[in-house]
Amino acid sequence: MDPKKILIAVDASENSLRAIKYTGDMLGGGEGFHIELLTIERFPDRDLFESEDIWKAACRKNRAAYLDFMAKGRKILCDKGISEKQIFSRYIESCKTPLKSPPLVCSMGTSIAHEIIKIIESEGFGTVVIGRRGVSKEVEFLFGSVSTRIVHYSKGCAVWIVN
Repeated sequence: MDPKKILIAVDASENSLRAIKYTGDMLGGGEGFHIELLTIERFPDRDLFESEDIWKAACRKNRAAYLDFMAKGRKILCDKGISEKQIFSRYIESCKTPLKSPPLVCSMGTSIAHEIIKIIESEGFGTVVIGRRGVSKEVEFLFGSVSTRIVHYSKGCAVWIVN
């Protein structure tokens, strides 16, 4: 695991934005880093929409928001002094995409934390940064949280949880 290879897992939330800003503050001006912004696509539950067309429109809107957020994250990191050549973005599409045929590399819809840990281990990230969603203890106990699972199941890397 390379400590200068850093994965920032983002989901277009304010907590993810804080994680990006924190990383930029910690590393700004530093050289030799590989910083990767990672988003794993999840679509809203189909059952919450009255028609297929409305659901597909919501999926397109979500995808656009994720991609815009990642572009904003890159800019923030650059503005904090990190060279653009050190910043990479990865958007993992859902295999169950209603928007087009499934991509060759995609999310199988398993736990987001599990998918992040798989990437950390297979690609040798030495640090993972993630924003904490701030769910209540009761909700976290019942459903878990991505940040809690990352802390519990990742091995051989530093985990930065940003509140």
